[in-house]
Order: sequence, then C-alpha cells, then structure tokens
Amino acid sequence: MDCRLGCGACCIAPSITTPIPGMPNGKPAGVRCIQLNEQNLCKLFGKAERPAVCGLFAATEDVCGSTDAEALWLITTLEAATN
Repeated sequence: MDCRLGCGACCIAPSITTPIPGMPNGKPAGVRCIQLNEQNLCKLFGKAERPAVCGLFAATEDVCGSTDAEALWLITTLEAATN
C-alpha cells in the first residue's frame, strides 16, 4: 500500500526517540511533529535530516487502515500497547 498523502498519522501518533530538527529530544506519542506542514506532509521527506525511523516506516493496511482517522486510531493503539 502507498501512504495516503496528507494523512500524517505516523507523524502524530507514535513517539520518536531520536532527534528531529526542531525537536532535539524526539517527540512524545500524540504530539504533532514540528516538521509536519499544514497539509500533513513531511517537510524533511527525501532529506538527510529526516530521522531514519521515519524513513523505515512502511504503510500497511493493518497499521494504516482505510482512512486517515483509522490510521491515527490504529497507530495510537499500537503505540499504547508497546509502552
């Protein structure tokens, strides 16, 4: 599956423990990444500054569901289950 442009769930729901430009300590779960623009697109996509964990994320139906809202719910649920 391809990412749904403008979804942004993977940039909001999970915690990221590695530095992100503008967020040197990473980001907690449920906090919008500072690098997510108004259209929910990554400002660092394709750039060396993008955290490796972000580049490794692969959209799959079991993680992203069929809607943006479902993706946010699923990723939030997975994040909570792994803490």
